[in-house]
Amino acid sequence: MDQSAESPSRVLFWFEKISQIPRASFNEKQISDFLVAFAKEHGINYIQDKLYNIILIKEASAGYESEEPLILQGHMDMVCEKLPETEHDFAKDPLKLIKDGDHITAEGTTLGADDGIGIAMILALFEDEELLHPRLEAVITVSEETGMEGAIGLSTAPLKGKRLLNLDSEDEGVLLCSCAGGSTGVLSLIVEWEQRKGVPIKIKLGGLLGGHSGQEIDKERGNASLLLGRLLYALKKRLPFALHALQGGTKANAIPREAEATLFIPEGMETTFLSAIKVQERIFRNEFASSDPGIFIEADLNPDGAKKEALCVTDDSLRQILTLLTLLPNGVQSMSTDVSGLVKTSLNLGIMKLEGRALTLETLLRSSVESEKDALENKLTALMSLFRGRIEFSSPYPAWEWKQNSPMRNALIELYKEQYEGKEPKVEAIHAGVECGIFAGKIDGLDAVSIGPDIADIHTTEETLSISSTERVYRYVRAFVERKKQK
Repeated sequence: MDQSAESPSRVLFWFEKISQIPRASFNEKQISDFLVAFAKEHGINYIQDKLYNIILIKEASAGYESEEPLILQGHMDMVCEKLPETEHDFAKDPLKLIKDGDHITAEGTTLGADDGIGIAMILALFEDEELLHPRLEAVITVSEETGMEGAIGLSTAPLKGKRLLNLDSEDEGVLLCSCAGGSTGVLSLIVEWEQRKGVPIKIKLGGLLGGHSGQEIDKERGNASLLLGRLLYALKKRLPFALHALQGGTKANAIPREAEATLFIPEGMETTFLSAIKVQERIFRNEFASSDPGIFIEADLNPDGAKKEALCVTDDSLRQILTLLTLLPNGVQSMSTDVSGLVKTSLNLGIMKLEGRALTLETLLRSSVESEKDALENKLTALMSLFRGRIEFSSPYPAWEWKQNSPMRNALIELYKEQYEGKEPKVEAIHAGVECGIFAGKIDGLDAVSIGPDIADIHTTEETLSISSTERVYRYVRAFVERKKQK
């Protein structure tokens, strides 16, 4: 395999290196220090800020001094999901990559190609001494997956570029030029507890596909937390029980694949409960036969030799919990009337926790129209006021608005036709958040486009990277870097 610096195989080399380093959101010091070491080894100017964001700067090659600087941008953190049976500590364990023909996956976990492959492309370009280039400015941020905190906190003062190529997309041949803005809402419902007796039963709802809460939100996939709430609401209409534990989801921007609850039911009603749960499982399997064919509900009586008495929420608190989960808006709220097939506004209940004195629900709102996002925040605020609960919104980020006149987009279209034998790229907007919106708000007159190779099922354990697509996209990016502005 060709290992010269300009070879696309160097991208995979760096991706493998990156995959050995834990890089969950808010745990990026190790990968950030790795990037600093890379810069030192290659004599590249760098800045590491207090958040662990990295800026790399490589001055223009001879003959390219008059060309406009180019910003290459991506994020170093990854979404950390794993299969229930997988033993993996994302705080210290390397990913176990599996190559199967043209595809790379990870054993039992997310792959982190979002956005590890974008960072690998940047490193391959910056180490390439044969590359002819204008001033290159790489911006590699932290905590993109949680709320773009890295991009929000980054100072762009060291940057001279007005052109930004974001390498955080997942579809070869697609030029992204606009994205939704968003915010995170944390809903807190105060609950009361009391000692209750009965037969403990642990209910697990799983087998869902989950996925990215922006890019898969329109696929009508089930939200495990809300479906569990629906199950409990249906049971409570017919049968008495007390609620001891409730949880679902791990990330605000991932559609929950699993949720669990522990109930205490009256002795002698075990068979009735198990039958009722099976009925609801058949209902869900029928409803989600196409979108989530693997959905299941497991019920385990007396789990782990559990005691017959425990703290449970009061009946009044239980009614409030189930009513809130039933009324909570979720999923697609409106579609764009300007761009066919584009979700305009949505929200996703990503995390559900019942602990201490509160039920906490974390939901991620997205919209390409700021006023609709504001209206959705108002709806959630009004809903929580009915329950005398609390709601706080954080990590707001702006929408990346469509630029009618984009010389960079035009240049990328022309180059694509040259590189891909006359084929036209697709030019699209996306419902997921992209950091381009943050930088457009920081750098006046910024011209930005986002591209990337084919990555399937991001934010899930089925995440898959195409090797051949990665090689083609890298050649495309490298050619764009070397391309001089038409005089």
